[in-house]
Amino acid sequence: MANTTIITGQYVRINQTPASVGERILARLIDMVIIILYVLATIAFFDKTPLLRIMHGSFQVCFLLFVYLPAFCYSLLFEVFNHGQSIGKHIMNIRVVMADGSNPTFGAYLLRWLLYLIDFTITGGLGVIFILLTKNNQRIGDLAAGTMVIKQNDYRKIQVSLDEYAHLEANYHPVFPQAGDLSLEQINVIEKALSVNGIERDNYISQLSEKIKGLLTINPQMNDEKFLETLIKDYQYYAYVDI
Repeated sequence: MANTTIITGQYVRINQTPASVGERILARLIDMVIIILYVLATIAFFDKTPLLRIMHGSFQVCFLLFVYLPAFCYSLLFEVFNHGQSIGKHIMNIRVVMADGSNPTFGAYLLRWLLYLIDFTITGGLGVIFILLTKNNQRIGDLAAGTMVIKQNDYRKIQVSLDEYAHLEANYHPVFPQAGDLSLEQINVIEKALSVNGIERDNYISQLSEKIKGLLTINPQMNDEKFLETLIKDYQYYAYVDI
């Protein structure tokens, strides 16, 4: 499948490959198997213990809600706390991101999870039709939340691209943890901005710097050029650490 080009602002261009409908269905099937196994395991446990029998009324109901809430909210919990990936998505090497390439907010995760009922349950699979017909393979929940499911960048692509950068100094300590949330394409844009020559260079760097400060919610105590150079080094650091 061809990459999808997304413009996040005046300067940031991201190329992302949407996950195919087959990959998304397989990821969901894996998740469903995990949920079913969890439910069967709890049923078997309660069948062999007197725990439920000694509970009565509303206390028993509250206890069961507590036990099965993780299964009911499985996708939401994993995507929120595991960077847009359920176990199935992790196995299929896909993840949820905002359409502009940034990390989704809790509200975006919640909205796409709530609309899953409409996408697949009530409508009998309308979400699959939307995935097939929309440019970025988005179901109704994705369209409403402004998200998309993409193929995760693999290690080889990251390593080859990092070889183009200068090596980090020994014992380098990153300054901005938020740099780890940037995409490789965004880092490439920053590097190109720093290599620009001419009278517009300072204005170009200033505007790009302000864009990134707003995106990452950073207020650095350094000039714009130094800020962008530091972001590149920090990104390299976190990429190598993850590897």
